[in-house]
Amino acid sequence: MSVNDQASAEDQQAAAGLARLGEEFFEVVHTADPFSATQVGAPGFDALVPDPSRSGAAHDAQQIARIESELSRIEVSRLGQAGRVNHAVMAHLAWAARSDLEHGLWEANASAGGYVSPQAMVFMSVPAALLDTAGAVDSYLTRLRGLGGYFDAVTRRYAEAKRDGRVPTEVGTRQAIEQIEGHLGRDVADDVMVAVRLPEQAGQAAIRRQAAGIVEAEVRPALRRLLACLRDELLPVARPDDRVGIRFVPGGAEGYRAAVRKHTTTGLSPEEIHQTGLDCLAALQDEWAELGSRVLQLTDVPAILGRLREDPSLRFTSSAEIVRTVTDALRRAEAARDGWFPPFAIPDCVIEEIDPVEAGNAPLAYYRPPAAGGLRPGAFCVLTAQPQDRYVYEYEALSFHESTPGHHLQGASAQTLPLPAFRRFLDAEVCGYVEGWGLYCERLADEMGLYTSDLQRLGMLSFDALRACRLVVDTGMHHYGWSRSQAMDFMWRNTATTRANVRNEIDRYIGWPGQALAYMVGRREIQRLRGEAERRLGARFDIRDFHAAVLGNGAVPLGVLEQLVTGWADQRAA
Repeated sequence: MSVNDQASAEDQQAAAGLARLGEEFFEVVHTADPFSATQVGAPGFDALVPDPSRSGAAHDAQQIARIESELSRIEVSRLGQAGRVNHAVMAHLAWAARSDLEHGLWEANASAGGYVSPQAMVFMSVPAALLDTAGAVDSYLTRLRGLGGYFDAVTRRYAEAKRDGRVPTEVGTRQAIEQIEGHLGRDVADDVMVAVRLPEQAGQAAIRRQAAGIVEAEVRPALRRLLACLRDELLPVARPDDRVGIRFVPGGAEGYRAAVRKHTTTGLSPEEIHQTGLDCLAALQDEWAELGSRVLQLTDVPAILGRLREDPSLRFTSSAEIVRTVTDALRRAEAARDGWFPPFAIPDCVIEEIDPVEAGNAPLAYYRPPAAGGLRPGAFCVLTAQPQDRYVYEYEALSFHESTPGHHLQGASAQTLPLPAFRRFLDAEVCGYVEGWGLYCERLADEMGLYTSDLQRLGMLSFDALRACRLVVDTGMHHYGWSRSQAMDFMWRNTATTRANVRNEIDRYIGWPGQALAYMVGRREIQRLRGEAERRLGARFDIRDFHAAVLGNGAVPLGVLEQLVTGWADQRAA
């Protein structure tokens, strides 16, 4: 064999080894967390429930560590560019998944928050399964039969954590109690796991009766046992509002630093991020005054914030009005898309109203990706309950973040790319990129002329301030030890949002340490990369090509994104 033939064989061996590990990693992580697989539309896991025990987490972490070890032995220099990107993304995803399992912060942080609270993840993801065939329905019923054991295992995990002094916050525990009580208070026929969308076929009534029987006989009794644990065992010893940070539980400080690294996909320290938030807020002052003068005839920033909060004419009057606002915003964005992005053949995005039972603890909105092959559309899930408490100027920016050109365009287009499965089905796993893109799109929408008025642009500015505040209050609570009220007061003074939304935001950060940092950190990096490309390329800079470079490899850690965009700029410059 010649030297060239041997080198080619070794290159092929490295590529094949990476492909095998990618398939194995996809199977391992989604078997460990099948609820997330359902949430992002990854096929093949809808019959499964996780093992939330400590021994289950240790087993899953060992599986991932073995994959990491094999990954480290692959010679990256023998991979092509696509292979090098896949290698780097898998390395981050594997470390992050293992870190989550090893630190297990959720066991010390009961809450009602989606993605991090066991029962909230069930309520959010299980009913989202695509039930388009008899086999899918059978898988769904199999999963329902496993939920009783799952909730009982969660109850045991909380009790074990309590014995180790890893107790949750009082505020999070109360919210979990309220959430479970809300679901148990419904008639079984209206339970979210019974009132699911079924295929158009004979026997729907029988399927619902079967689901209702499982929920009533197995799922709800286990939920009641979990509720009793939260109410009788955890609430009496829960952490008070002056110790809501995860730093106040054993292992919490180390867990928070790992969470910062995971969600931002950077090596930035909590101290650096905290200062960045303060700097961002200071930089917004002139923009507040300029826009406030035009819209409200006010230049004093506290007066502008007060007017935005207190003027009743700036509130919605009905849920239908909210739905109409975001629907119109999505329609305008779709109409303008081709002028700013390469063509993407992606599924539609639909508007769904968030379940009123979740309204007390829900964010203003979230996005659910389409199922594989577009069999389920993407969904912009929006909070419409209590419309009189919702500001008319916030929901256009919210729409551009969650739907098009934000999460829907990014997430749905990633599913169409020739990427390995472990990269096509991602959501919060590469948060710095995903949420950074969503926040970037709020400002991009202004360039695209999508906002209908300067008042709506004030909403864009308000959300900028909110995301800057997140850098300060998340690190404030979890790293510096701020109290819940200290964090709420800071956000209230620096944003135009309501007291209720400030409370919901702060409580979300308490329950999900580090995630809130991803938005502004990611947006600043995308803006930095764009600015460098514009300066370097001058008249040769093309916004569609830049967006193709950012979106064309799916979600990646920010360091990998820098390499990709720099490589694109090198080619354009040449």
